Formats: sequence, structure tokens, C-alpha cells
Amino acid sequence: MALDTSFLQPAVVAILDLDGSGDRLLPLECKTPSSPEAERRLESAQSQDLFPGARSPEGALAGLWVYFSCFDQAHTVAQELHTPEGSYWHAVVHRQEPDDWNSGYWFRRVGAHPVFPELLQGAAELGYRPSGSAWDPFAFIEYCAEARKRPGSATERVAREVQRLEWQLLFAWCARVRR
Repeated sequence: MALDTSFLQPAVVAILDLDGSGDRLLPLECKTPSSPEAERRLESAQSQDLFPGARSPEGALAGLWVYFSCFDQAHTVAQELHTPEGSYWHAVVHRQEPDDWNSGYWFRRVGAHPVFPELLQGAAELGYRPSGSAWDPFAFIEYCAEARKRPGSATERVAREVQRLEWQLLFAWCARVRR
């Protein structure tokens, strides 16, 4: 699924264009930033300038840091954002660390996020079919942990595709203008 960037500021689109335009498959384990140029641009960016009027400008900024695998910066922004979106990004960062227990802690703080229904549907279309009728972030933590043990496998591919969808949905949720 391609990320709709029509609602984003040109500066954000230009940053995303540095690595996949929002369609990059994020790693299951964060090791090194994917784009030094994106890292440089984000270091000097202000969330309010990049995301004026957004539902969660800081959440969207945390999402950009996650997208470019900038673990420390994503963690710093998410940790200071005391909202469900901040907790969600914090959980994603720890899932990619990987620190599955800590990821679960932060997902417990998220509760039932509004992106979960669309994530559940999209994940099923990608081949991830957990039991239950609601998105279970804890089951997905376990799935990612198993996928990390099987690099190059279909399981790893599905985990990364679902993770990309999750990123796209949460990023768009944060970056869209409040209504």
C-alpha cells in the first residue's frame, strides 16, 4: 500500500523521498539510520513547521524518526509525548530495539488505538492472521520476535509488510490536520 502524501507539507514529502517515499520496509531490528541526509534534515526541523495543524505534530515527527531507523531520536521524541500516539511510537521503537517486554509495556499504555481496525484488516490482506476480532499488538510483538529469528523467510516479509502498514497508518493519523 503506497502512502498518500497529498496532505503533507512539501518539506515532509522531500524528506520521505530520501528513502522510499513512505513505502520503505522498516527493519524488525533497528541498527543504523537508513538515510544520513534525512537524519540531518530532521535534526534541524520543528514539528510545528513540518506538520502545521496536525492532530499530533510531535507524534508525526516521532514517526519520521522511526521511518528512518533513528532509534535514539525516535525514542527521545516518543518518551516526551504523553499521549496514546507517543506511547504507540515508544512501543514500536522498543519492538525494533528489540526489547519485547518494554514494547508490551508501552502498548498497554496505548489502549485501543483508532488505527487498530484498519491495521487488522490490512494485516489480514498481507497474510498476517492472528486469532481474534481485534488487533492484538502483543501477538504482533511475538510474531516480529519469531520473524527476526528467520531472516529471509516469508514470516519476516509479512512482519515487515505489516509493520510498514502500521507505520503508514499511525504516521497518517498523527500528521493529518485536526478536524
